[in-house]
Amino acid sequence: MSFETLVENVRTCSTEEKKELKFILERALAEERRREIKENGRRSMEEFRRGKLKGSGSISELKKILAEE
Repeated sequence: MSFETLVENVRTCSTEEKKELKFILERALAEERRREIKENGRRSMEEFRRGKLKGSGSISELKKILAEE
């Protein structure tokens, strides 16, 4: 099904169906974002373990690291 067909089908839905679809899409987008954040965290931890990332113990250290980049 093409995107255009999907949009046309949604337009023929009732208001309640559209609200339900909106709810489903919002939940799906939130879940997708959570997966992205989790994956980014996993990659960052792996890079940290390999010594590719610097950790900072204080705000001043963090500022120094960021200034170096």
